[in-house]
Amino acid sequence: MSETILMKTREEAWRLLTEWTQSESLRKHALAVEAAMRGAARRTGADEHLYGLTGLLHDFDYERYPDPPDHPTKGAEVLRREGYPEEMVTAILGHATYTGVLRETPLARTLFAVDELSGFLTAVAYVRPSRSLAEVEVSSVKKKLKDKAFARSVSREDIMQGAAELGVDLDTHIANVLADLQAEAEALGL
Repeated sequence: MSETILMKTREEAWRLLTEWTQSESLRKHALAVEAAMRGAARRTGADEHLYGLTGLLHDFDYERYPDPPDHPTKGAEVLRREGYPEEMVTAILGHATYTGVLRETPLARTLFAVDELSGFLTAVAYVRPSRSLAEVEVSSVKKKLKDKAFARSVSREDIMQGAAELGVDLDTHIANVLADLQAEAEALGL
């Protein structure tokens, strides 16, 4: 792993995110993906700091450059200039399938796997009477996945492919990410 990441703190990453991202919902998405990435790192013995920062910054350029291929390539240029490690930059590029960047590392595969699912789980929580992740169950998530009208912008194919790339069944993947988000429910406002 690059030593550069040791010089970047979460506070520095948060500053970069908030400088580039004004939308509260996009900031919450970044926090959700960060939580899922940190949880995955803990489960696999990976570098929790690296995984967390990758999740936190994966969409930091989206407000300024929402259209492919600018997102995430413009952000990748900034991250390189700022001294973030190439492994992180490559993972962020790989989370957008249209970049053609292969997901060859566990970091890259994990980011791809948790990104869409984190957004979907948040959407499921929002339609609960309490608007709480505590009420969300794997079975209800799977039911909502079948409803193409629900959260239609979320790619079901990416969710399925993400679980496959991690080598876990869909139920386990949903349960893991759900537990990660539930652990951070207060910070996510859910």
